[in-house]
Amino acid sequence: MKLHPVKVHPSKALLPREEQLAWKIAGVATDRVAVDKAVTEMIINRIIDNASVAIAAINRSAPTTARAMAVGHPRKGGAAVFGLPASKGVSPEWAAWANGTAVRELDMHDTFLAADYSHPGDNIPPILAVAQSMERSGRELIRGLATGYEIQVDLVRAICLHEHKVDHIAHLGPSAAAGIGTLLGLKQEVVYQAVQQALHTTVTFRQSRKGEISSWKAFAPAHAGKLAVEAVDRAMRGEGAPSPIYEGEDSVIAWVLDGRSHREVVYDQPFYQVPLPEKGEAKRAILDTYTKEHSAEYQSQALIDLAFRMREQIPDLEAIERIIIHTSHHTHYVIGTGANDPQKMDPKASRETLDHSIMYIFAVALQDGRWHHVDSYAPKRAGRPDTVRLWHKIETREEEAWTRRYHSTDPNEKAFGARVEIVMKDGRTLTDEMAVANAHPLGAKPFVREDYIRKFEILTEGILSPRESNRFLEVVQDLPRLAAGELNLLNIALPRGALAEGKPGIF
Repeated sequence: MKLHPVKVHPSKALLPREEQLAWKIAGVATDRVAVDKAVTEMIINRIIDNASVAIAAINRSAPTTARAMAVGHPRKGGAAVFGLPASKGVSPEWAAWANGTAVRELDMHDTFLAADYSHPGDNIPPILAVAQSMERSGRELIRGLATGYEIQVDLVRAICLHEHKVDHIAHLGPSAAAGIGTLLGLKQEVVYQAVQQALHTTVTFRQSRKGEISSWKAFAPAHAGKLAVEAVDRAMRGEGAPSPIYEGEDSVIAWVLDGRSHREVVYDQPFYQVPLPEKGEAKRAILDTYTKEHSAEYQSQALIDLAFRMREQIPDLEAIERIIIHTSHHTHYVIGTGANDPQKMDPKASRETLDHSIMYIFAVALQDGRWHHVDSYAPKRAGRPDTVRLWHKIETREEEAWTRRYHSTDPNEKAFGARVEIVMKDGRTLTDEMAVANAHPLGAKPFVREDYIRKFEILTEGILSPRESNRFLEVVQDLPRLAAGELNLLNIALPRGALAEGKPGIF
């Protein structure tokens, strides 16, 4: 990997495109290196993972709405939409919209956390939709997805969006555009313009994850994927983009991110060091990402597992006086009491808000000893008086050691967990800690292919027919051998009449 310093330049400097980050990203996308076998196997795992959570959420409100919008844009030989027969193709940007929303709805697919946050599996719907529509092969899809993961992870390692209250989909637009560029074998100039357009159109703000969190949280990455498809389409037709989008004097870095200093742009000061593979270097970033065993914000994964372990020591949960979760800056300020969001303590809050409340999540996990993507968020479950009492006894505190581990670049030190103190009414204190979730690559039970398949079978039980489930699992594990035009076989159809109908709109 090579570090690329990124800084703001005045327009009069006429920064050569060869020195621009978007051009370098496009260079990675157009470097035809072989895909490692381990990367191919993990891509298959993540396609299974995405399908699991998408089908489990298929009839919830946001995926139903997105699907209804997509079917308003039919296209013969187009991309497939989860739940519908593959023969009912739609325009690829709308398939990316529908499938991306379904994947994101339950907040249960893969994650990567570094300088910023991300769900790299959000790259799969737009890249797959274009691959289906353009009749590409399994190997071409694998190459495109390896790029999408690589670029998103590399941007997330270096550029923090959330401290400027920018939503993390601003890294997804460029990564998906780059992945599509690899998939289609486009020239560097075309990918360069598409990456810039995709970033320019996907800068949105973190209010989507603050206060009363709405269904837009599920739509947001699908929106970025849709815009990435459209950006590539325009660039293929010869259209350009605002340039240089990262380094220009009125660019994203200059006026939204770290380029601002006392309301004045500081020129020629490096703000970021972005790592990218060198020419000829394999794209392996997907191997640094990790999926979720539980349907909740990633920082809660280890805490759910820890709650399961600690509950065995507490015969009477009513005997708890208070619970203090000592954790990282992010967990405290984003999903903890440091957020100062009263909604995170409200039993009438939306599911989207509850899955960003570690106080609620820890209380339910401690009481139930299990976590379920539906039952654990049910309004009746959230409103249980004993749950509300326990929930309101929990607070979070930032602890420097956990913040340092959260931001560590050493994968053996990096952690997303916490130390928990449970103070009992009789004065006893129980203390335990967990650095990473059981399913994490360094956890007690790292996820392997069998775990991804089990997750798929659990989440789709009662929704898919056994025949369709088995067919999909057989096809996806044969991905490298799928010929051009066969990628629609990766779609999953529900039995006739099983799909919810969306409300009418414009489309």
